[in-house]
Amino acid sequence: MRITRQKHAKKYMSFYKYNFGVREPFQVLLDGTFCQAALRNKIQIRDQLPGYLAGATQLCTTRCVLKELESLGKELYGAKLIAQRFQVRNCSHFKDPVSGSACLLSMTEEGNPHHYFIATQDQDLATKVKKKAGVPLLFIIQNTMVLDKPSPKSLAFVQAMQANQLVPEHQKQSIEHLKEEQGLVKESENRRKRKRASGPNPLSCLKKKKKVQETQQPSAAKKKRKRKRNRAKSEAKAVSVQLSVKA
Repeated sequence: MRITRQKHAKKYMSFYKYNFGVREPFQVLLDGTFCQAALRNKIQIRDQLPGYLAGATQLCTTRCVLKELESLGKELYGAKLIAQRFQVRNCSHFKDPVSGSACLLSMTEEGNPHHYFIATQDQDLATKVKKKAGVPLLFIIQNTMVLDKPSPKSLAFVQAMQANQLVPEHQKQSIEHLKEEQGLVKESENRRKRKRASGPNPLSCLKKKKKVQETQQPSAAKKKRKRKRNRAKSEAKAVSVQLSVKA
């Protein structure tokens, strides 16, 4: 079961990385209901979530969520302590706080430019999040954290983008990044160009011929010397023979 859940999470993360430019560290916005469920099920969010998403994460919340937990009193005191450990993201409700669900929903407006994940147990908030393209949704079920599959809105957005053959800049970067991760970069870019074997240098050939000629010259001189000696010997023999004949 755990292996299947991990495979699904890997598949969904690839979808968001490729189509919406989601990158590490993954920024996860948590509300009070998610913190309360994690406390009740003894889930260590900070330790377990990076392993599940296969990457570094930044756990964060908003001032509206913290004020909502304070207003609910002792029942959610443990959830408030957990939420206070996370980074606080600035929202537009500094003077007039709103509910935690409304605040988190507003953080994903204008196409979710910061690539926030929403972690909640609020079914109403989850339904509204699914109506936005490119917003990953996390929830807790059966004592485990689960990344929800891409919503129909996200799938329709990707299909429309492919039909129009429009490739956003962040998608181009994600394609190059995935190619590098999978080792699909062209080998010609990584390998150095091999030098072609060049033909023999004609000058070197001439030098070699000169050496051969030089080596051949002494042998020819020796042959001439031998011929002269043989002639001298033959002439001396002829003289001696003539002298003996005369005698």
